[in-house]
Amino acid sequence: MANRVAGAIRDNAVLVCEAGTGTGKTFAYLVPALLSAGKVILSTGTKTLQDQLYHRDLPTVRAALNVPVTTALLKGRANYVCHYHLERNLAEAGSSSREIASDLQRIVSFARVTRSGDKSEFADVPEESPAWNLATSTRENCLGQACPRFRDCFVMAARREALAADLVVVNHHLFFADVMLKDEGMAELLPACNTVIFDEAHQLPETATLFFGESLSTGQIIELARDVRAEALTAAKDMPDPLWLSAALDKAARDLRLALPNEGARFTAASARRKREVSDALAALDSALRSVCAALDALSERSEGLARCAERARTAHALLERWRDDSRADLVRWMEVFSHSLRLNATPLSIAGIFRRQLDGRPRAWIFTSATLAVAGDFSHYRSEMGLDDARTAFWDSPFDYAAQALLYVPKKLPDPNSDEHTRAVVAASLPVIQASGGSAFLLFTTLRAMRLAHELLREEFRRRALGFPLMLQGEGSRSELLERFRRLGNAVLLGSASFWEGVDVRGDALSLVVIDKLPFAPPDDPVLAARLDSLAHEGGNPFLGYQLPQAVISLKQGAGRLIRDESDRGVLVICDPRLFSKPYGRRILASLPPMKLVRELDKVLSFIAAGRKSLRVAPAADGGRSEVSGPAG
Repeated sequence: MANRVAGAIRDNAVLVCEAGTGTGKTFAYLVPALLSAGKVILSTGTKTLQDQLYHRDLPTVRAALNVPVTTALLKGRANYVCHYHLERNLAEAGSSSREIASDLQRIVSFARVTRSGDKSEFADVPEESPAWNLATSTRENCLGQACPRFRDCFVMAARREALAADLVVVNHHLFFADVMLKDEGMAELLPACNTVIFDEAHQLPETATLFFGESLSTGQIIELARDVRAEALTAAKDMPDPLWLSAALDKAARDLRLALPNEGARFTAASARRKREVSDALAALDSALRSVCAALDALSERSEGLARCAERARTAHALLERWRDDSRADLVRWMEVFSHSLRLNATPLSIAGIFRRQLDGRPRAWIFTSATLAVAGDFSHYRSEMGLDDARTAFWDSPFDYAAQALLYVPKKLPDPNSDEHTRAVVAASLPVIQASGGSAFLLFTTLRAMRLAHELLREEFRRRALGFPLMLQGEGSRSELLERFRRLGNAVLLGSASFWEGVDVRGDALSLVVIDKLPFAPPDDPVLAARLDSLAHEGGNPFLGYQLPQAVISLKQGAGRLIRDESDRGVLVICDPRLFSKPYGRRILASLPPMKLVRELDKVLSFIAAGRKSLRVAPAADGGRSEVSGPAG
């Protein structure tokens, strides 16, 4: 793999490559990247992986090669403390809760001593604390060079380091935000760059779709209203209009959210606007934004802050008007409802052409790698989706001995996956395997509703059977906290949905069972998916085989990949979906999974688990006593 990456860098080529878990993908692209003598941008899926890559893997490889390569870590501005907004919001902290005020004071202390200003370095204030929103800037409210604390700005310092470095580690959200918005520092980085490497490249279609479209949320509007009020109280005390207009804008945004009470729902623009209360709320928001724009235009010369608010109001109003415009056939316009906000989205039907234009600029190498890009060794779906028609491709299996280390169990006589009885059947099929494996299980679900029902059923069964396995549920804490507890406990059962299907690495005996409730086909009522399927059908393609099935296979491979993470891991993968055998496409899905032994009888699963337990050997403990440690089979 390192040789193929080196060849692509040498030839300024595009390479799409899949390498199984345990191959050493990170070292395989880092070695040629560090030896290339050119500027490299390395983008990965999440900020957590970004930190791991920068602080652990990159120093290891650089030290081994002994090369004088300079490196930098660059994140989006929301990850860095903003002196100006921290000081301004600290002065108004009296109106906040005691907890937020206390967190802000801790951040003030951190800002005095930190070199980077990166909030990931400060664990004393949880990452989800609302205080961070008050201590950081956004693209919309940053004052730029007009900021009184510009010389001390952590964001600008990080950008300067990135410009000077030979290799810069970013994340996908930052990369695409900058490609589209030219704001996060990469607009200057990309022209000088010789190589772009995307790790966890399977995430790119979704991330690119997000940024190649447009969105406007009620949260953004409420934040704008808050900032208009704060700036008016400072620079326009003699003018009452901005204050009551900001209150009207805040109300209009909140009323739009309340017009659609269905949390988690998605609607096409057409279906949402057929509801009278939604149509009225959109008109009211349009009117409130017009009024705020008119008032701020007259006051924008009074301060840089008011000028920025005026610009943000104009941008928001333009986004709203474009969203309400029906003339763009290449965009899917839809609404997404969250617990406290609502977002208006305009999403491109296809990102292939847009992304292709990024590749057709200055000659450079583009490397796309992940453990899940192909369907039974075929990359055509991914290449088509990303506009990579002429890319080189390569595929390497995992070095793990799946036939000996793992078992794939598909229980018999399961009900239809879309039936009301299915989740109960998943729990019933999983219970004896959970009990035999001593907990140490992930149960992964395609919907939150199924996950919550399964949690209730398992809790009752654990109580009835007196099973003492700790039962954990996604949402009870942050993902990192839950995973830390899961590893520490060693016999826990964790139920998760989308965010636990990938990017989760638990090695050893703490995880020896992964249960997947059903094949992860995207919900057919998703507005963007529905529009893309219609477009494919209109062009004469097969929407299911050409789009839905490959997407499901890639997602399933991610979930299955949680099980075997090391040479000594051993475990069982349970997929509770009868379509693997009842549908013609089931064989293609099975061929895409790691080469585990497939069984359909529970007794064979229990025998496999028992054989693994017998492989535990007894070794002398440090105190002269005896202790059990894992044998070769894990």
